[in-house]
Amino acid sequence: MTDQSTTAEPSGPAGAPPGRARLSPRKRQRISRAVQYAILIAAAVALVLLTDWASLAQNFAKADVAEQALPDLFTVALKNTLIYSVGGFVFAFLLGLLLALMRLSSVGPYRWLSLVYIEIFRGLPALLIFLLILFLPLALPGFEVPGGLYGQGILGLGLVGAAYMAETLRAGLQAVPKGQMEAARSLGMSHGRAMLSIVIPQAVRIVIPPTTNQFVALLKDSSLVLFLGVSGEYVELTKFGNDLASTHANATPILVVGVTYLLVTIPLGYLAARLERRQGKGR
Repeated sequence: MTDQSTTAEPSGPAGAPPGRARLSPRKRQRISRAVQYAILIAAAVALVLLTDWASLAQNFAKADVAEQALPDLFTVALKNTLIYSVGGFVFAFLLGLLLALMRLSSVGPYRWLSLVYIEIFRGLPALLIFLLILFLPLALPGFEVPGGLYGQGILGLGLVGAAYMAETLRAGLQAVPKGQMEAARSLGMSHGRAMLSIVIPQAVRIVIPPTTNQFVALLKDSSLVLFLGVSGEYVELTKFGNDLASTHANATPILVVGVTYLLVTIPLGYLAARLERRQGKGR
């Protein structure tokens, strides 16, 4: 008898149907990328076709309404926003540094007080802090925050920012090698002088990138100053845009104010990123 041999069909990888070629990972990646681009283009085309551009321009980009915002947009609103933000940042930095030093203190009550402050002011909404400041004269008759409305805005931003700044500065202080303090003490410096002259300056350089980001956050939080009832010469960007939008029954001032915020925050964000990269290379 003659043995009959059967030719076996070539089989693909386990689990793959016989006779069907399996796509390489590179081809699958190309197909996936092409599908994603197609979906993105289709969504963009649909958005362009479905949007009522005439109505959008009439309500958000009306040139004559935008002109009404000038020059007060820069000479009053932006100026006040920067005053609140820079003042709040300086206050937050100084108070945050004090709280950070208290957190690292060997004295127990200092550590506990610092921890309680940080947990409370990080846990409460910033708006609630501003409302509490607004009602301070009722709780403490005769008490006035120095600086009037400017002082109230700076106080609110500083109290909120200090809780976050304290943790950032504490991390910076702990990042300074302990040998720096030991070397300073071996040269006869007191602990306080060594902190002020050696440790704190190094810690500040370390935390420059995150503190830049915190300034951007404070700049945006300055919009909460409107809840203090600011008006006239004390108005900041958000209040300015809201009042102008209500006057003209048009949202163009809101868009103009948004663009103004971006003109400040985007460069600061790039600055923080660049400082972070430079610091990373320095290590």
